[in-house]
Amino acid sequence: MNIYEQQQANRKRTWLIVAIFIVFFAFLGLGFDHFYLGYAPWAPPPQPYEYEPVDGVRLIGINSSAAFPFATIFAILFSSGWAWWGLLYGDRAVLSSSQAMKIEPSMEGDKYRQLVNVVHEMSIASGLPMPKVYIIFDPDPNAFATGRDPQHASIAVTQGLLDKLNREELQGVIAHEMSHVRNLDIRLMTTIAALVGAVALLSDWAMRGMRSGGGRSRSSSKKGGGGGNIILFVIWLALVILAPIIAQILAMAVSREREYLADASGAELTRNPGGLLAALKKIESDSSPTKTIQRGTAHLCIADPLGSKMGLREGFMADLLATHPPMWKRINALKQMAYQASPASPAGQ
Repeated sequence: MNIYEQQQANRKRTWLIVAIFIVFFAFLGLGFDHFYLGYAPWAPPPQPYEYEPVDGVRLIGINSSAAFPFATIFAILFSSGWAWWGLLYGDRAVLSSSQAMKIEPSMEGDKYRQLVNVVHEMSIASGLPMPKVYIIFDPDPNAFATGRDPQHASIAVTQGLLDKLNREELQGVIAHEMSHVRNLDIRLMTTIAALVGAVALLSDWAMRGMRSGGGRSRSSSKKGGGGGNIILFVIWLALVILAPIIAQILAMAVSREREYLADASGAELTRNPGGLLAALKKIESDSSPTKTIQRGTAHLCIADPLGSKMGLREGFMADLLATHPPMWKRINALKQMAYQASPASPAGQ
């Protein structure tokens, strides 16, 4: 798959994930309407009936238990608006939540000038516009890229990364992040970060609504009749409770598959796999978490910022819950690119 095919695939994935989230939100809203507000679009059509004549005037009413689908419409509008906002401005939220500060020409320090120079070199090598450069004052070495496209991209690195890497290693990390920009991974991952936050918020609203309207829920669920309605209620309730976890797992899964490609693309940009290889070893040896980076944006980083041990393991649970692929696998892949002998286990690092 060449660079243009990767970009097109990421565009399709972005819109597919947006569509999935909107449908998911609509389902949560529809369940709330049905089980709490009595909305039943599948119910028989309402039948007219007559009131007793009043002053010789005959009045006709409609007997209907169906309510207007307020929650469904709100969920669709909310998710669509949030997805649009995430595409355009999600990077601002990511940088703000990470307490990132834009590096200005007036900032003193050789490390900052070196960082800007390296980013400029990699932008030339990749043929992309120069992204904005940010610093995060955290001692743990880490970095991420964000933005909706290469023309609106930003790269943020921690102070710990600048302090612990030499220029060659820093170049490898920046090339990795520029590869995310070039492949349009940043659009996909930034949109997911925004939608993960939206899912957590909507799930919290639904839980609050359930606690305040429990009696209405029980009567509504009985009224629809039968075990089928109860099963639907259980499924809906499970999705409300597990929605933030499901969204986070989706973000992790998308992130893991992109890291290998960005490692390879970054090594291609620098023509030096050894630089990124050495950088990943130093990042891996520092086990402290990146405290300024939140769980919802962890999938954007070059390495797991949460300090979780799950990324060191293999198997189904590790594949499901780890934000990043095992670092030793990434290191071994870079060793093979650099024509170094590479054993197939963590002990061989």
